[in-house]
Amino acid sequence: MGDDKMPQVTVMKSEGSLPASDISTMHTGTVLLLAALAAMGALATNIILPSFPSMARDLGVSIGQLSGTLSSFFLVFGLGQLVVGPLSDRFGRQRLVVSGLAIFMLGSIVCALADSLPALIAGRSIQALGVCATAVLSRAIARDLYDGEELARALSLTMVAMAAAPGFSPLIGGILSDALGWRALFIIIATVGLALALIYSMRLGETHLPDRRSPLSVGAVFRSYIALINDRRLMSPALAVSLVIGALYAFFSMAPAILLTGFGLSSLQFGVFFATTVVIVFTSGLIAPRVANRWGQMTATRIGLVVALVASVLMLLGPTNFKFFCFALSIFLLGMGLFNPLGTAIALHPFGKQAGAASALLGFMQMGCAALAITCGNLLPLPPYTVLGVVLLTALATAFLCFLTAK
Repeated sequence: MGDDKMPQVTVMKSEGSLPASDISTMHTGTVLLLAALAAMGALATNIILPSFPSMARDLGVSIGQLSGTLSSFFLVFGLGQLVVGPLSDRFGRQRLVVSGLAIFMLGSIVCALADSLPALIAGRSIQALGVCATAVLSRAIARDLYDGEELARALSLTMVAMAAAPGFSPLIGGILSDALGWRALFIIIATVGLALALIYSMRLGETHLPDRRSPLSVGAVFRSYIALINDRRLMSPALAVSLVIGALYAFFSMAPAILLTGFGLSSLQFGVFFATTVVIVFTSGLIAPRVANRWGQMTATRIGLVVALVASVLMLLGPTNFKFFCFALSIFLLGMGLFNPLGTAIALHPFGKQAGAASALLGFMQMGCAALAITCGNLLPLPPYTVLGVVLLTALATAFLCFLTAK
């Protein structure tokens, strides 16, 4: 990226997309905005990870008990998407995005004022209820605007930008928490939510045109989801993507125990560690469209999945020291960064008119797999490092088998 510009994304004018004349000046800005919407959930989660020791001390709980703030977040996050997706297909994207960010801000304030673990979990659940809208609708908006290779490229570039949120947020969170305290983090991310709502309303607005909207009824929504669940074009790649995402969030959940407690990193070193992962995901996201263009989307996606699977084997069977952990994790992130955007594009491509519902179902599956992976990790009576290896290998092997049936 020597010229500091992202590759140009061509906006498709088919299937009800906005006219090219309306979007011709947006390309890079639109992708960055979609990435910011998609990354809010990861930002809200990862920015507080370095603060777990101080949060546990202030609330009188253990670091392990704080994992409840993650599993509850993912549960509400996943279920909420099932409602938001069909609502956006009927009423459009803009109202759902803005109202979701408002709810997210409310939840952040509740977290900032929490004086007990149940209150913190309640605030995190409210956050999840709001931010689930931005996650599911970032993908639906991308499907509104782009198609085919352009959709894959947009999602790849979104993944690149999204890497900055989970990568840099622990570093930022550690610095801000040391300076201002962990409660200030929630006020800061509430402010970010407000800024994002204003930018979205002024720059992008509505992308799901009235003539593309679907009728809304409980029966219609139920039938729509049943049809999607029975459609292998969606379910095979979506389940594989969801398992890989679940493995990634399992790492986020176990990282404080592995890095802060096990390897003895400071909160600043913990943040720096996460920041370095951005380079890997950034590189992988940039090469994903090029690999897909050269060898085909399906082949490129399989390559990424195999790379991540190999990394999970190394994590479980290799030595348990910090250097090897960094090596195995780097390989996993490289494969994950290649697989996820391409796998997501494959899953969503056939469902232009049902982009909201398809994206919602994909989001629900991702958060369901994340919650399942975290719960299983907490239940296994093994050291955190070993638990992570078991969870990664199980998730990646299952994802590989699922993707074998993808069309």
